[in-house]
Amino acid sequence: MSEQQHRSKSGFETRAIHAGYEPDAATGAVIPPIYATSTYKQDGVGGLRGGYEYSRSANPTRTALEGNIAALEEGERGFAFASGLAAEDTLVRALCRPGDHVVIPDDAYGGTFRLFDKVEQAWGLDHSPAPVSDLDRVAAAIRPGQTRLVWVETPTNPLLNIGDIEALAAIAHDAGALLVVDNTFASPYLQQPLTLGADVVVHSTTKYCGGHSDVVGGALVVRDLEIAEKVTFHQNAIGAVAGPFDAWLTLRGLKTLALRMERHCDNAERVVDFLTSHPAVGEVIYPGLETHPGHEVAQRQMKRYGGMVSFRVRGGESQALAVCERTEVFTLGESLGGVESLIEHPGRMTHASVAGTDLEVPADLVRLSVGIETADDLVADLERALG
Repeated sequence: MSEQQHRSKSGFETRAIHAGYEPDAATGAVIPPIYATSTYKQDGVGGLRGGYEYSRSANPTRTALEGNIAALEEGERGFAFASGLAAEDTLVRALCRPGDHVVIPDDAYGGTFRLFDKVEQAWGLDHSPAPVSDLDRVAAAIRPGQTRLVWVETPTNPLLNIGDIEALAAIAHDAGALLVVDNTFASPYLQQPLTLGADVVVHSTTKYCGGHSDVVGGALVVRDLEIAEKVTFHQNAIGAVAGPFDAWLTLRGLKTLALRMERHCDNAERVVDFLTSHPAVGEVIYPGLETHPGHEVAQRQMKRYGGMVSFRVRGGESQALAVCERTEVFTLGESLGGVESLIEHPGRMTHASVAGTDLEVPADLVRLSVGIETADDLVADLERALG
């Protein structure tokens, strides 16, 4: 059995540390170098060393990251980009053409909605929103012969709705469409959509994959080599690739993903226990709660329920804003998935782009990205903020 075959059968943590890179043959370096180069010496015209000619097309540091995240998602090929939205746009242009149609979540991330509504629609790509948790409505939103992609987040951002990946894949494939799953909130550690029938996985690697709020990036992982060929061409043609230092930081983050996700989940569960009994909180939204409508599906397709928690404040928007401004350990800021805990008001911050549309989020909603600090400190901070 080859080393590559052996590692493909290894556990997640082993793959996270070893997949995608062999220790350097010349020095034995166990960590990939940062190949800060734009071009490569050729041994005669077309005589490329390892296939490298120009770093937009390929860079050894990026290659290591792409191999690693593909192994973690159990896919055929991985692709690293300058941001999650760069990954999304490249995928859409690789797989769709003007006149095509896409089904998107009715509570999609604001940036994804903006991309489809303001950029791709002007290019001639139509879209329809549907709740990822309602299989009948997703099926009804599909236009036979025109829908190319069924695009889902699970859990969704910020309402943490759950889509049944296996069932959604069947619906998409029956209609001749592909299923794309944004796996950013779950991370590859908690969920592997490709093993459940999805065709493409999307990540903002800025979030849990990088995990330290020090890098912006995105990734795609595909399970079909024909799709991989199309994405490879468009990744090079469009050029929104991850730079070598960004790729190196993300790869470093992935090595500790399993450990971090366990702590994120532990802390989130503590926070949820506190919030569910607080009189100022009207509703706690977390897939790990048995009262969550998607709990059974999440239990079936996720290892644990993640570090994202949303809740609605009884005092309305003004009180929600006040809670966001009062915390001290939870930092008021956008993004998520870093080691530090973040708090935000989606309606005014990450999801302002969907205001006035069908995707508008409740004004009394607060979203937490629960970090890996001491859980008692996080609970005490929220207790002070809620008054």
